[in-house]
Amino acid sequence: MLDERITTVLFDLDGTLLPMETERFTKAYFKLLAQKAAPYGYAPESLVAAVWKGTKAMVMNDGSMKNDQRFWEVFAGELGERVLDMRPIFDSFYANEFHGAKVATGENPLAKKAVEGLKIQGRQVVLATNPLFPAVGVATRLSWIGLEPEDFLHVTTYENSSYCKPNPAYFAQVLEAVGKRPEECLMVGNDPREDVLAAGQAGISAYLVTDCLENAGDADLSKMEKGSFREFLRFAGVD
Repeated sequence: MLDERITTVLFDLDGTLLPMETERFTKAYFKLLAQKAAPYGYAPESLVAAVWKGTKAMVMNDGSMKNDQRFWEVFAGELGERVLDMRPIFDSFYANEFHGAKVATGENPLAKKAVEGLKIQGRQVVLATNPLFPAVGVATRLSWIGLEPEDFLHVTTYENSSYCKPNPAYFAQVLEAVGKRPEECLMVGNDPREDVLAAGQAGISAYLVTDCLENAGDADLSKMEKGSFREFLRFAGVD
């Protein structure tokens, strides 16, 4: 049962609120992105490789600059300075063609129920998605499950974050942004390392959603509070 002292619930997006198998989704996403960039003279292989390098740079970000600055710095280092002019094109992609990647995700009518139910209880909800995407890309993915950024107290994006999961500093930055103490928050996610253990290092308790479990590091799950998304709803007193 969700502790009454919990005032704020932090939700991961990919694989938690939005069901997906990461590799399948990534392939669909990169195929669409490469199609968007091709008319501007960018070959798919070099584009995807540069995106991966930029993503890795964001994951390793040390807080000295926002994630979007880190990404575009590395991205331009790989593809040349003229790619910086592509940023509006990328934003347009995330608002439009990116919707095509929805076919690589699943349905979750319980996502909206969870968010709305917790708010009815008087709790606040935060979208603590790994901030590797622009705000427009986060909004697009939320729309696939009937939600929007305005449903949340705070949404992490690559524009407003300077750390990524599994760095505990990411969670500390979220807490600072929403003015909450670790002990009054619960993190809900599908990755033991990125969501449960990293949140724990920041003093935040967690619930592991197992429907689309990502456990690349083979973490020990035995002592983690866990269950399906539907079971989480019962745990939270929403179902």
